[in-house]
Amino acid sequence: MHAFDVLGDPVRRRILELLSEREHAAGEVTEVIAAEFGISQAGVSQHLKVLRDNGFARVRPEGTRRVYALDASPLRDIDDWLERFRAFWPHKLEALATEIARGKKQRDRR
Repeated sequence: MHAFDVLGDPVRRRILELLSEREHAAGEVTEVIAAEFGISQAGVSQHLKVLRDNGFARVRPEGTRRVYALDASPLRDIDDWLERFRAFWPHKLEALATEIARGKKQRDRR
């Protein structure tokens, strides 16, 4: 599966966000994802498997628990791919900064 296919799913992106904060036991991930997306434990397990199989997450046993951690190496590959497009961003970001500053000035005048 291509990295963008893995990241195309909002559930997997949310799991990666959780793992970017710290390691999580599978049960902790399931609690959060079930609450936010209404997915069963089996569904969360499938998403974790996709992340593991594609190198985005590592797992280690800790007693009876499975603890997941982020593996950022596939994200570096995506970052490398995006590099060719960064030349288009500075102008847009400068325009955004100008609009933000303009909005702040208008609020300050009120």
